[in-house]
Amino acid sequence: MNQSVIFIAVSGLAGLWWASPAITPGVSGHTQAAEDKPAVESRKIDLGQGIALEVVRIPPGKFMMGSTPEEKAWATGIEGGATPGTERESYEGEKPRSMMVKNEFWMGRTEVSVGQFRRFTEETGYVTDAEKPGGKTQVFDPGWKITAKAPPHPWISVSGKSWRDPGFGFPQRDVYPVVCVSWNDGKAFCEWLTRKEREAGRLPKGMVYRLPTEAEWEYACRANDKSNYFWWGDDLADGEGRLNISAIDFLPGRNKTWPLAKAPWSDGFAFVSPVDHYGDKGRNAFGLADMCGGVWEIVLDHFDPKGGHEELYLTDGHYKPVCKGGNYFDVPGNARCAVRLGLHGVGYSDSRDGFRICLGAPK
Repeated sequence: MNQSVIFIAVSGLAGLWWASPAITPGVSGHTQAAEDKPAVESRKIDLGQGIALEVVRIPPGKFMMGSTPEEKAWATGIEGGATPGTERESYEGEKPRSMMVKNEFWMGRTEVSVGQFRRFTEETGYVTDAEKPGGKTQVFDPGWKITAKAPPHPWISVSGKSWRDPGFGFPQRDVYPVVCVSWNDGKAFCEWLTRKEREAGRLPKGMVYRLPTEAEWEYACRANDKSNYFWWGDDLADGEGRLNISAIDFLPGRNKTWPLAKAPWSDGFAFVSPVDHYGDKGRNAFGLADMCGGVWEIVLDHFDPKGGHEELYLTDGHYKPVCKGGNYFDVPGNARCAVRLGLHGVGYSDSRDGFRICLGAPK
């Protein structure tokens, strides 16, 4: 497909947004010839001060949300390593459900990075929930010890830590995904970007930057209509070189790895990896990087323990945002496309949690 054909197809959406599309070769996690891989349409958003943010076009389509009993059994088995006998896997629903994302949207190629979030705070003076008086965030416990018994939880809630210093034990870099940010913080970033692009005359009519819905996120992660464990398929071994999860990597300053089940290779990082570090191999068929593992990604929806929804799911009560995708600390069974958890609230933050932006109709 050539550029002119693609531009005609999306010109009703884009309007005067961009003068012409940027088409790059698509990347699929499946074993297919290079010429069969779909083209990926992407654009870079200028945030100022030499900082940009890239989004890719996600077409409308059907997908299967949730997981099968066989997938849940694998996730809590020897290779998957998730804790058996808990209700956590039940959050994915009893079985996969066919759902439809009716409208195209654009999604961040990667999670929002430290450098991109820093640009937002510099321009607005924004203070995150963790940085406010009395604010706290969940971080790695530097005094954590692995004992002969089941290891204690290695995370503690503290004040004085934030996205600026998540307590990893090594310097923060602009190329890392931003963490220790809440649902409120992600929402504020998107509102800033919406205002910025609208004032510059670059925002498509009827569209805003926001967090993705849960359905949009899982559809974008799978990049197909199949019920696979991971975006590349069901085989964990095919994930080598594609994602950052618990693997054979020493913790900083220690001669030990994360305990419990892990991927049987080194992914290069015990904690966060730079966004898009794995390049083409780490991108799915839609061209999205780091959709499994890395950091949990916060989405718009309120958490329904019975499973996700096709439309945005809200509540009038205590809002517990959904997070998707798993993180660098997770065992393989907890970093699948269907995995979902609910956060404690809209102000909660954690050094395993970040977010990815979406450009679409307001929700």
